[in-house]
Amino acid sequence: MAKSIHDDVLDQALNYVKNNGTRLCVCSTEPTTHTQALTTYMLAIKTIADTDYTGPSAGDISGRKIRVNAASSVSVTNSGDAQHVALVDFANSKLLAVTTCTLQTLTAGNLVNVPAWDIEIADPT
Repeated sequence: MAKSIHDDVLDQALNYVKNNGTRLCVCSTEPTTHTQALTTYMLAIKTIADTDYTGPSAGDISGRKIRVNAASSVSVTNSGDAQHVALVDFANSKLLAVTTCTLQTLTAGNLVNVPAWDIEIADPT
């Protein structure tokens, strides 16, 4: 039996992230909560807006995706080894998305550049 889902359904999920993901946090460990991303594991943080995303658009493999645009010169608040990047809905205290990043040692007072990355929801299989 074939499976399908309309692009509008996937876009709604991605637009939720785009419209509510207002903090980009570079973290030393994978956060599993809003508080961990913002405080416990946070090395660098930047306030972002819906203009810091591109899409939704067709996914690379299937489905739909949004791109979290690159963030340049993000102030490093805490020293440590960056291993993850998280998107946080600050107003509603939600951790929305987490991805890995290339391990990099960060020093407080310096700046870090965060490359663009995608959040992709695949078509059902």
